[in-house]
Amino acid sequence: MPKRPDSQVWRYWRTVLGVLAAAAVLIVGGLTGHVRKASADNVDCSQVKCVALTFDDGPSPFTDRLLKILTDNDAKATFFEIGNKVAANPAGAKRVVEAGMELGSHTWEHPNMTTIPPEDIPEQFSKASDAIEAATGQRPKLVRTAGGLVNDAVLAEAKKQGLADINWDVIPFDWANDSNTAATRYMLMTQIKPNSVVLFHDTYSSTVDLVEQFIPVLKSNGYHMVTVTQMIGPREPGSSYGSRENGPPVNDLTDIPPAEIPDAAEYAFAQTDAELPDHRYRRRELRWPQQRRVGERGAEAARCAPIRRLCSPFS
Repeated sequence: MPKRPDSQVWRYWRTVLGVLAAAAVLIVGGLTGHVRKASADNVDCSQVKCVALTFDDGPSPFTDRLLKILTDNDAKATFFEIGNKVAANPAGAKRVVEAGMELGSHTWEHPNMTTIPPEDIPEQFSKASDAIEAATGQRPKLVRTAGGLVNDAVLAEAKKQGLADINWDVIPFDWANDSNTAATRYMLMTQIKPNSVVLFHDTYSSTVDLVEQFIPVLKSNGYHMVTVTQMIGPREPGSSYGSRENGPPVNDLTDIPPAEIPDAAEYAFAQTDAELPDHRYRRRELRWPQQRRVGERGAEAARCAPIRRLCSPFS
C-alpha cells in the first residue's frame, strides 16, 4: 500500500483545502438560511441579556435619524406614537415599521386617561389604532398611556380593543434633562439590568444623540436591543406590564473608554446651528469630562428629576 504523502507541502495544501471547505459551508449556509448571524431578530432573551428601548410621542423630525442609528447597530426598539401625529405624518409611522421596529399606540391625543370622561376613553384607543393601521397596515397590540396612568376602566377598554398596556422599569427623565444629558446617562448606567424596559422620547435631539452614544455601552456589556414583545412575549389584552418609577440602583453596567464613545452625528438639516431657532433642534454632544464628572452632581440631578417632572407630568 503506498504511503500517504506527509510532506510540508501536503500539510500546507491540506490546511488550505480545509479552510476553503469551511468557508464554503458558511457561505452556502448563509445563503440557504441554515447558518444565521445572531441578529436582533433571532435573539433568545432567556439565554442572553436583553433590553427593550422604547420611544414615546413620535413621529418627530428626529425619528428617521434614530431609525438609522438603530438599524446601523442591528438594534430593535418599540415606538409608542400619538395617533393624531401618525394621522398627520403616516409616512413617518410607516418607516418605523419598515425598519423592523415595533409600533404601539400612545393614544389619540395623549390625555391623562384616568381623568378624562369615561365615555371618551374608547375613542382615544380606537382613533389611534385606526390611524396606525391606515399608515402601516398593522393594527397595534400594545398601548402606553400618557404618563403610564391607567385605572380599571382604562384597562377594561384596552382589553375590549385588543391592547395590552406597557409601562417601563427604567425612566431616565430624558425630557426633563434635555439640557443635562449627563444626568440621563447616569440614570441609564445605574438602572439598566437584564430585561429592562427603558422609556425615552424621540422628540428630543439630545435623546437621539444620547442613544447613539450609549448603544456601545450596552453592546460592550453583552446586551441585545430588542422589541418589547420579543423580550417579554405576547401580552394578554387588558393586562398591564411594568411600573411608573425606577427601582433601586443596580449598577449592572461597566462603562467604556472615552475613545469608544461616538461623536453625536450632525442632523440632516440644511440649516447651521446658528440658524436653528429652537435649542432642541441643535446638535448636542456629550462631553466626556462631563460624563466622567457626573458623580455627585449627576446623582443630585437624577434625584431632582422626579421633582422637575412636575413641569411635564406626561411621558
